[in-house]
Amino acid sequence: MKTVQDVLNALDTLTGGRVVQSLNDITSGEHPFVLTKSSNIPGKGILETPGLVYGKLDTPIKKIAVTMTMTENSIELAGATDVDAIIAHHPIAEGANSGGVILKNYLDLYNVTAFELHEAFHGLHPGISYLHGHEVYRKEISYGNLEGNVLFVGSTLPEVNTLGDVLDRLDKLMGLQTEEQLLMLEKDISQSPSMIETSTVTRGHIILGGETTPVNNIMHIFPHTGFTAEHLRKAYHEHPEADTVLASISRVNEDHELVTTAKELGLNFIVGNSHVLEILENGLPLAYALDTLLPDVEVVIFREKVTSTALHEVGDTALKKYAKTMSDEFLVKNKVMEM
Repeated sequence: MKTVQDVLNALDTLTGGRVVQSLNDITSGEHPFVLTKSSNIPGKGILETPGLVYGKLDTPIKKIAVTMTMTENSIELAGATDVDAIIAHHPIAEGANSGGVILKNYLDLYNVTAFELHEAFHGLHPGISYLHGHEVYRKEISYGNLEGNVLFVGSTLPEVNTLGDVLDRLDKLMGLQTEEQLLMLEKDISQSPSMIETSTVTRGHIILGGETTPVNNIMHIFPHTGFTAEHLRKAYHEHPEADTVLASISRVNEDHELVTTAKELGLNFIVGNSHVLEILENGLPLAYALDTLLPDVEVVIFREKVTSTALHEVGDTALKKYAKTMSDEFLVKNKVMEM
């Protein structure tokens, strides 16, 4: 029987020793992947502690779920399907990742252990660049001395010659045609014609250049990590052979400073996979690694999908009546009278 300790050892093995092993790793300030993330919004900062977040080392583990961001949906699904541990890529915060309630209470309710990795997992494999059609010859995970600011520089694979090839490759590998078919079925069954879903509406597209524009050397950036126009100028100065900027996981609009800077430098600009597909980019490789290192443990993927639907298309007649009654009788009428 495998235990939480075995899972922790497996995570330490596949990250090359990056997980937290003791309280001293957290308090000493010396562990390179114990990182404080804060926008200085009062009370909303977080400390990343890669490895075991909550649980006992001797707890038996039969089933693991790999997910991107642990939510109350994840915890409820774990409790309903006999999952013993959730391994989240993104850092876990009290309340924020546990339905607004105390993390310990919620996890204890279903006997679920929680792990996180995030920055400790970044840069361990070349999968994201491979999916986007290039082979990395330079990799930075703290570009410009900014923790978590990732930059890849790579040359395109033999089968990728144009910007259009990059998009076609992503559509095929990410199974976006299947996602479109599933969305069409859900819209039809739920009678919600306005429904849209993130993996299809945020698919890759070209901002500077065209489908037939040649591409040879790519600067692959991730705007949400803090990559700025100044970083782009610096990277291009270091790699004048680059002809294309590729932004993935997070996206930018046409008027963003990164795009205007790329245009000024004479570079193409293409947007790749959004953050919603990282469960396939990073989650699947992690899950397969755990499946190999822990052959006696069942590994599943928790994938959350987010949809947007017009208000008046949500629910059947009875549910709509319920929501309207609660709104009219308890949320609106009393407050309007008080005003």
